[in-house]
Amino acid sequence: MVKIVIENLGKKELLVNDLSQSVLRQAHHHFVDWMHACGGKGRCTTCKMIIVAGNENLSAVTEAEMKYRRQQTLGENERLACQTLVSGDIVVRIPDENKFPHMKYSE
Repeated sequence: MVKIVIENLGKKELLVNDLSQSVLRQAHHHFVDWMHACGGKGRCTTCKMIIVAGNENLSAVTEAEMKYRRQQTLGENERLACQTLVSGDIVVRIPDENKFPHMKYSE
């Protein structure tokens, strides 16, 4: 079992077994609201996450993510939750610009 910890959402822990689903789908499966304006297709950056720990447990950067890195809208320590699969434990943060107003975030 793999653990996804959302650090600034009260250190919420998502325990996942199905490693074929993106971080975005894993979050939604655990009833965590996570912004995704394009429907999780890698066409925007609203599902961006900041990688705090476990970068080695993430799938390779996709072409969609490379496009946003070239445009400098996705940093080296950031990934799109809709494009990223996990193979081990990770710790992430939701950037300020992608937070929902109805949710309580911690710092």
